[in-house]
Amino acid sequence: MSILAIPDIHGHKTELERVLHLADTLCGREARIVFLGDLIDRGPDSRGVIQLLIEGIADGRDWIVLRGNHDQWFLDFLDDAASATPKARRGSGWLSENNGGIETLYSYGAASAVERGDWSAVARAVPQAHKEFLCSLPLWHETDAHIFVHAGIRPGVPLEEQDPHDLMWIRQPFLGDPRDHGKLIVHGHTPIETPTHYGNRVNLDAATGWGFPLNVVKFEGRRAWRLTEGGSVLLEQAGPGDF
Repeated sequence: MSILAIPDIHGHKTELERVLHLADTLCGREARIVFLGDLIDRGPDSRGVIQLLIEGIADGRDWIVLRGNHDQWFLDFLDDAASATPKARRGSGWLSENNGGIETLYSYGAASAVERGDWSAVARAVPQAHKEFLCSLPLWHETDAHIFVHAGIRPGVPLEEQDPHDLMWIRQPFLGDPRDHGKLIVHGHTPIETPTHYGNRVNLDAATGWGFPLNVVKFEGRRAWRLTEGGSVLLEQAGPGDF
């Protein structure tokens, strides 16, 4: 039985719609899709991405949406900005130029409040349903053959004992670890040129946050295919440390 995965969307709703159309065309609307987190930031329509996912799930789509570090950053900001003494400051942390938080807030129509530094007003611009959706997102999804997660795992640590921070943020020692993890780890978080199979893990993040095309990949056991307009393309396998 196949299962599909879509990595870091980063607010690019048009790209998300494109790969969802590919998935529906090649695998059918009934296919299960796991979204690997980082739904928001950097792209122009983070609000639209979240709304599309909410509506798709409500419409009965078999979609599982995981939480990424950018999604957690947004939640942390909202919790703090709604308080009496917000720590939010434009140009730092999530609101810095590289991290894309400003673009997310602009997608909610909060530009003027951002410019004023009125962070409590910014927080009020985000629908409660969006916050509740982000709060509900799990950190991983497990099948008989796979562990789907945003960033990766701490090697040698049982899944139920993993630190949530690692699941959303880890790079090393995970990326360079050649050992088999028992199941194939499917992740994003670390941008590379193209989705790549490393034998013990598959990295799907091909830098959509920086303007490159989004990907959708189909898995059957440990084999994986990138879905394209020309059909399914088997992923090339690289060495475990060649990330």
